[in-house]
Amino acid sequence: MNETGAKDPTPGEDEVSLLLDDQMCFALYAAQRALTNRYRPLLEEFNLTYPQYLVMLVLWEHSALPIRTLGKLLQLDYGTLTPLLKRLQTHGLVRHERQASDERSVLISLTEQGAELRERARVIPAAIGQAAGLTPSEVGQVKSLLEHLTESVTASQ
Repeated sequence: MNETGAKDPTPGEDEVSLLLDDQMCFALYAAQRALTNRYRPLLEEFNLTYPQYLVMLVLWEHSALPIRTLGKLLQLDYGTLTPLLKRLQTHGLVRHERQASDERSVLISLTEQGAELRERARVIPAAIGQAAGLTPSEVGQVKSLLEHLTESVTASQ
């Protein structure tokens, strides 16, 4: 019997388990939700959502990028990325500029306010690292496994 009183349908040697607790996808889902929920109060101080924070991380690293490149790095499509960028622009953190060399290409760059936010936001990774309860080595291992998982699943599609 399991915790709910139901009989455990123990799979045979060649069978795949359909128990929720045996599913990797659920463990990933639960971990993602827990991390995102931990980010929420930290990011509220900066008036950012988690996806907006990811955009800012990329721009803090690169200063300015075409929308297409930004989307590739974040694995976000144009339809998802555009509203995020508009909200960041409304907050005065980024600006959109058409490239002179190609009018179809839009460059996203940090404003002075967006660049200054970087220093204040340095507290976020430390708080998340502490909440995760993992050593730097364990964080590296988890990250490596997740990157491998992403590459493998993407390649199998």
